[in-house]
Amino acid sequence: MAQTIGVIGLGIMGKPMSLNLLKAGYKVMVNDLNTESVNALVEAGATAGTPQEMGSVCKVIITMLPASQHVKQVVTGENGILKTAKEGLVIIDMSSISPVASVEISNEAAKRGVEMLDAPVSGGEPKAIDGTLSIMVGGKETVFESVKPVLQAVGSDITLVGKSGSGVTAKLANQIIVNLNIAAMSEALILAAKAGIDIEKMYQAIRGGLAGSAVLDAKVPLILDRNFVAGGRIDINLKDITNVMETAHDIGVPLPLTSQLLEIFHALKVDGKAGDDHGGIIQYYEKLANVEVKRG
Repeated sequence: MAQTIGVIGLGIMGKPMSLNLLKAGYKVMVNDLNTESVNALVEAGATAGTPQEMGSVCKVIITMLPASQHVKQVVTGENGILKTAKEGLVIIDMSSISPVASVEISNEAAKRGVEMLDAPVSGGEPKAIDGTLSIMVGGKETVFESVKPVLQAVGSDITLVGKSGSGVTAKLANQIIVNLNIAAMSEALILAAKAGIDIEKMYQAIRGGLAGSAVLDAKVPLILDRNFVAGGRIDINLKDITNVMETAHDIGVPLPLTSQLLEIFHALKVDGKAGDDHGGIIQYYEKLANVEVKRG
């Protein structure tokens, strides 16, 4: 009989990941506050259930939620997974939360004989849809090996980074690189736009050199089309970069560029851009320079 995998959180990432689990032949039980998302998954072959129901019937439960407090609530809360969880259950938290919160939740789960991996992802909505996410994992190697087939149904580059909390720490480092890359790219595009050169031709000229990157190729065409539909929302990245700064300050790591990036995200949120894709960082610079980056 096919194993039942629970999935809590059917947003931009969780919904396509659930569909890929169904395609891989797993039975999937889903939960989300958005009933439309739940209904769409049920139509695709999943069943709906509460976190407590999942705790009693699933061997593996994936959480893909916006922030630390949401993960804490569904795992350790009054109606959470741990209320009914059987010993040996594995919770795979694929959210991007703070390492401190992740270790705390993992320790609470361990008291009930429940294993937990922190396994945040990178690659955004396109890679969630085609099942090729990069997954960085923290936790015990034996637990990681036992659920590797589940992870392989949603991702292609899957790495056990280290002990509990290591996966979310790696994700914080990932978010620094991705978002500062977008910010640096934005400054360059604004310079070129204000100078009046053809942005598309400039992009073609530099993308094969050292300035070329996955970020450049993913974001420049969307910016030129003025397409800021979220694959990675500004408010979610704001939350991640806030976690970065809190973690960095806790362990004594000054991050001058990242701290400036955090203020850029706050400015975009105040400007009503919280739901835009993080490629929308360009809009902050466009306001400063009074120029718009678009096709010629």
